[in-house]
Amino acid sequence: MEFSGFTQDDFNVFSIDGLEARMDALITHVRPKLTWLGEHYAPLLSTLAGQEMFAHVAKHARRTKNPPNDTWVAISGNPRGYKMLPHFQIGLWETHLFVWFAVIYECQGKPQIGENFQNHLGDIHAGIPNNFVWSEDHMKPGAISHGSLSAKNLNDSFQRLKDVKKAEILCGCHFDRDEVVKMGPSDLLKSLDGVFRQILPLYKLT
Repeated sequence: MEFSGFTQDDFNVFSIDGLEARMDALITHVRPKLTWLGEHYAPLLSTLAGQEMFAHVAKHARRTKNPPNDTWVAISGNPRGYKMLPHFQIGLWETHLFVWFAVIYECQGKPQIGENFQNHLGDIHAGIPNNFVWSEDHMKPGAISHGSLSAKNLNDSFQRLKDVKKAEILCGCHFDRDEVVKMGPSDLLKSLDGVFRQILPLYKLT
């Protein structure tokens, strides 16, 4: 399969009513593209991170009633899963495509990760591009631009990662759906590659 990029129909999947109908559309149209992206970027991230990385496409298998509002492929250093580790994600909400470095609530060792981030606060604040975004909840589509955050704001988020059991932190980039569709596959792949290289230092700090 050649990667053909994303279309408006891919994003419109999330407006389909009903669990079964939406899942059918996700599996048919979106999941093959996420599978391709995971298989494409896992070798690159393996090289960049200095360890073997594995792709995990979201299955949404536990859902019995509510259809998913987003979907993704995660790339982690464990062939069996990703939630327990810092990892990378590429995925879609109805409004945008996201690319994340992610430490979510199941992740082990969050206090040490928060400590490591605090110890490199200046480098992180200076090194992340202003148009990148941060989130403290992977279940919500919103995010805060890096350019609007002070070093103290970041430090507070890192402290929360240390202190709060359910705390999360994600950093990466959002691409508006119309922008993604106009970019086409080649430009999109280049952009995703660039995002991964910018957020890789965060992964290495974990």
